[in-house]
Amino acid sequence: MTARRTLTLSATERAELEDLRDHDSRPYMRERCAALLKIADGASPHHVALHGLLKPRDPDSVYSWLDRYLTDKLGGLVISTGRGRKPAFSPQCVDAAAAHRKLVEIIGRAPEHYGITRSRWTLDTLLRPCTWLRVTTASGLWQLLRRLGLHYKRARDYLHSPDPHYDAKQTRIATYLAQARAAPRRYVFLYLDELTFYRQPSVACAYAQKGTATPLAQRSYRSDTTARIIAAMNALTGQVTYLLRAHTTLPAIRQFYADLHAAYPDAQRLYVAQDNWPVHAHPDVLAVLEPQEFPWRPKLPDNWPTTPRATWPTDDLPIQLLFQPTYAPWTNPIEKLWRWLKQDQLHLHRLSDDWPALKQRVCDFLDDFATPSPALLRYVGLLPI
Repeated sequence: MTARRTLTLSATERAELEDLRDHDSRPYMRERCAALLKIADGASPHHVALHGLLKPRDPDSVYSWLDRYLTDKLGGLVISTGRGRKPAFSPQCVDAAAAHRKLVEIIGRAPEHYGITRSRWTLDTLLRPCTWLRVTTASGLWQLLRRLGLHYKRARDYLHSPDPHYDAKQTRIATYLAQARAAPRRYVFLYLDELTFYRQPSVACAYAQKGTATPLAQRSYRSDTTARIIAAMNALTGQVTYLLRAHTTLPAIRQFYADLHAAYPDAQRLYVAQDNWPVHAHPDVLAVLEPQEFPWRPKLPDNWPTTPRATWPTDDLPIQLLFQPTYAPWTNPIEKLWRWLKQDQLHLHRLSDDWPALKQRVCDFLDDFATPSPALLRYVGLLPI
């Protein structure tokens, strides 16, 4: 019969093991020290393995801890660097951060780049270019992706401006904005845009009872009438000037520029940043403005006139138009004013049977910004929080 293994500790050795059992940050060290102390107190290693720890262990493991302690003392209990199972991305990537970067690079490309005729990645297809990973199943790859912070997510619409002069246009706009900040009494900088809104309410989130009940967008039997707003927001003060019409016609735009000049009668020049809608550069519109400096003029339809009609009056309003990059609505902060308007007044509104009241409500909303508004500047991102 094999003799029971025992352990005799000196006072110093016991004190060291008790300290590590009670205070060491490594759970495995606390467990191994606790096991050795129980053996020193008379318990058999076999009993300690099955009943003396927080969870049962293989008795051979406890015998191994005892042998290593008798040979190397506390140093024999420590797991040496490099031991244990290698990460799934080793040795191609030295750590998780490197594996994360490599996987992000792969999933950021189309599968066709790797000879896979699919529009999106799946777990099975992602395994094919990732032969450097030490996983071979879809479930194993799924677990690894989660550990690295990569998840299967719903996409969102994305628009990339194709304008070859994107940076140059943004730099030019920033230059004139800085000029207005330096001399706000002489120069005014405005962001201009148009918005169409409708008689019928738009669908959005709202509170309702739990279950199948949902908020309702109360529609009218009338046709979905539209209205157009043209507005300009002062980039320094948040003051908004607007014009509401059934349509954004050439006379309406000409009138709006006159309204802008009337709103800032003492300004030496008004800089108006806006998108590349061709109507903004129509000869009849430009006829009421001072001569324009157009490094990049918007492309006009071939059948449009190249000179203003002689029967319409001209003017020399001190307004310079700054055209933003094409297909880049994120460069125009007034777009966020429209978001505010929709959130407050247009989503799920209950005025589809009272079109004049709905238009008045829109006007009342915009009238709140007829004077300088730091709150609006903060909302659109032009004023630090």
